[in-house]
Amino acid sequence: MRRLYTLLIYCVVPFAFAMVMWRGLGEHRDGRRSGARGDGRWPGEHRDGRGSGARADGRGWVERGYWRQLGERFGWGGRLSAPGSIWLHAVSLGEMSAAAPLVRALRSQYPQTPLVLTTATQTGRARASSLFGDTVDLRFLPYDTPGAVARFLDRIRPRLAIIMETELWPNLFTECERRGVPLVLASARLSAKSVLRYRRFGSLFRGMFSASSLIAAQTPQDAERFVAIGAQSARTRVVGNIKFDMELAEGVMDRGRELRSAFGSARPTWIAGSTHAGEEDQVLAAHAELRRAEPSALLLLVPRHPDRFDDVAAALSRRQWGFTRRSSGVVPDTATPVVLVDTVGELAALYAAADVAFVGGSLVPIGGHNLLEPAALGLPVLTGPFHSNSRDIARLLLSQGAALEVADARELAAALARLLADAAERQRMGAIGRHIVESNRGSVARLLELIEPLLQGSPRAEARPSAGR
Repeated sequence: MRRLYTLLIYCVVPFAFAMVMWRGLGEHRDGRRSGARGDGRWPGEHRDGRGSGARADGRGWVERGYWRQLGERFGWGGRLSAPGSIWLHAVSLGEMSAAAPLVRALRSQYPQTPLVLTTATQTGRARASSLFGDTVDLRFLPYDTPGAVARFLDRIRPRLAIIMETELWPNLFTECERRGVPLVLASARLSAKSVLRYRRFGSLFRGMFSASSLIAAQTPQDAERFVAIGAQSARTRVVGNIKFDMELAEGVMDRGRELRSAFGSARPTWIAGSTHAGEEDQVLAAHAELRRAEPSALLLLVPRHPDRFDDVAAALSRRQWGFTRRSSGVVPDTATPVVLVDTVGELAALYAAADVAFVGGSLVPIGGHNLLEPAALGLPVLTGPFHSNSRDIARLLLSQGAALEVADARELAAALARLLADAAERQRMGAIGRHIVESNRGSVARLLELIEPLLQGSPRAEARPSAGR
């Protein structure tokens, strides 16, 4: 089974690499079309981009885009100056943001141990760069071919591997076992549907979890599911969801107030964060309905993926919506009903500027995104019916009254109208959300307790040498 899997991976890699090249070409074209922008900035923004997020035009994304570090996807890259690194993988932007408290804790406790972060997407890489700068060694995860995996591990020489949530790569796991590198699945989750899918592949996944693999599951149900696909019950623990340990950036509330003042403090303002194709139409239909009752209502529309920014702008123009692009620096006037947020890295501040938050990926069958960020900021949260990516979090927020579920544009508009007209209800729901987040913290501390025995002997000192490239 392993040989068949490896053969299939070798067949798939050229197509995956071609997709990376194609997306890079799209960014290059967007960059040439966008050209240099004016110097208009919103209140609180700086010329170096602080407070405004990464630009989505050519100067931001081509500079750090898909065409850079291509060799890393095949295991190439700089060799660390010393063995014994800690390696943490977070597949994309959401997982990288969730991993931030753990990364900071590891840097604090093991300051002399090189820390390597990998991701699979450019948005994940950009997020890691903005969070940690040059204090970590940042790379793309290689494709799961034996050669790429071996080259990658030769270069970073880890003493511990930490994989966030659910990234199961048989060749990578097997090579870690062969080299004696303990592997931790942190804040691990697995759906019942995924269990059935993994079981179809029989021995491929049953033999993947070695005696040195440690499963740190989010819930007892997740732990049972990992055992069902081959994890050792004695090496499986429940630590909770690391997302509850999220850290709000310093000054995010002040930044939110600045943005709100720019929008117009008296304007009813809501945000649709991390939206997907097929979802913006429903969001805009809800906004049109809302504006019949609240003509001054403002929508902050935040597509999930930067490569869709121009498509969403084109759709707004076709539908004759008045809008400003966040990256333009133009402050919306009172007649502007929509701000298209085509920047990256400022979603929390925009949540803090809004009265109500709708979290996307939930009106279409994507599985939803992070409901905890707006909840931690004290906002009432709206979500669609699709939230399989964080089912337990959604269930908790909904059952305790911090969130409301809407099925379609009509229900979304009705919920928005009701909440925007009732400040006391917004405050009540927001307070419940904050309490839920605070009372469920502690996953990082439990993870560190599990990780510490695996890192015995790692130096704890005041300074950490820079990782060579």
